[in-house]
Amino acid sequence: MNKGEKALLASYQRLPREQQQALVDYAEWLTTRYAAVSENLATTPEKPLDIPRPEEESVVKAIRRLSNTYPMLDTSEMLTKTSSFMTRHVMEGQDSGAIIDEMEDYFRECYEKQAGDADGA
Repeated sequence: MNKGEKALLASYQRLPREQQQALVDYAEWLTTRYAAVSENLATTPEKPLDIPRPEEESVVKAIRRLSNTYPMLDTSEMLTKTSSFMTRHVMEGQDSGAIIDEMEDYFRECYEKQAGDADGA
């Protein structure tokens, strides 16, 4: 185990159980975010995919679903805003359902803006 891994584990162990889960959720989200950025998809659909929202969904899973629904969006450009959604949920305790609603609106707006820019080009 390297120095960074040891420091992360020590931090994790000092947190209360609920915050430990929040840290794991955040790590999963980061992993997904950076894996999506590094993947090079050969063909990207022009229209959003129809991936329905499950009844029970975490913020991390919603980000994954929305990234998959809108593969034509450069999620690396959206990182700051999606990070703020995650922070509001994990650190401020805002309701996941409300955060996911806002994220869906944000992804849709980004898609519409990109589609509008493409039409006007």
